[in-house]
Amino acid sequence: MTRTQNPPDFLTATRDFYDTVAEDYAEHFANPLAGQPLERALLAAFAEQAGPGAAVADLGCGPGAVTGHLAALGLDAFGLDLSAAMLAVARRENPGLCFAQGSMLDLPLPDGGLAGAVSWYSSIHTPDERLPDLFAELYRVLAPGGRLLLAFQAGTEPRRLENPWGHPVTLDFRRRHPEDMVRLLTDAGFALASRTVREPDGTLGKGVAQVAQAFLCAVRPA
Repeated sequence: MTRTQNPPDFLTATRDFYDTVAEDYAEHFANPLAGQPLERALLAAFAEQAGPGAAVADLGCGPGAVTGHLAALGLDAFGLDLSAAMLAVARRENPGLCFAQGSMLDLPLPDGGLAGAVSWYSSIHTPDERLPDLFAELYRVLAPGGRLLLAFQAGTEPRRLENPWGHPVTLDFRRRHPEDMVRLLTDAGFALASRTVREPDGTLGKGVAQVAQAFLCAVRPA
């Protein structure tokens, strides 16, 4: 597969945004799974279904908190992210784990090489028209029977974040209806295993929009 030479504007904007805010982001969301038992349970179920030592990727890993959590659950987990600055934080905070730079739309991975993949709020910067490409790429890298765990904010109106922590950057955070995401996943060949929506409950912390959170688990059929 040919690697992307001239990344689309949205990839450049996303990378530049997170390169700029990486240290503040990591400090603000230092323990993102604290006080979120449902999210931890979904990740635990994903790990159990993948199996001990299974090779899984945390795609759009940011500072690596979820990657580290997956590794602590007994998985052979590694992280991938667009942002070099985020990856620097991830490597610092998770010594011994592997992290690589790249795009989820053009993964530097072989066909069928993963037992599982997690996209934990990392599809939210992908434009709607590129979601079929994203899910096709995720399908490609999963082995038959492999699982994808997808987390995102539910809704229709995007949130535009401007000047976070005083930095002169802006980025759109897209929300989606779970039904639309299920349709796109099944169009890509996945079979839906579970659908969970958590209503707003104030647990996401200061500065985070209180909207419903959606979690989809899909399987590449054997």
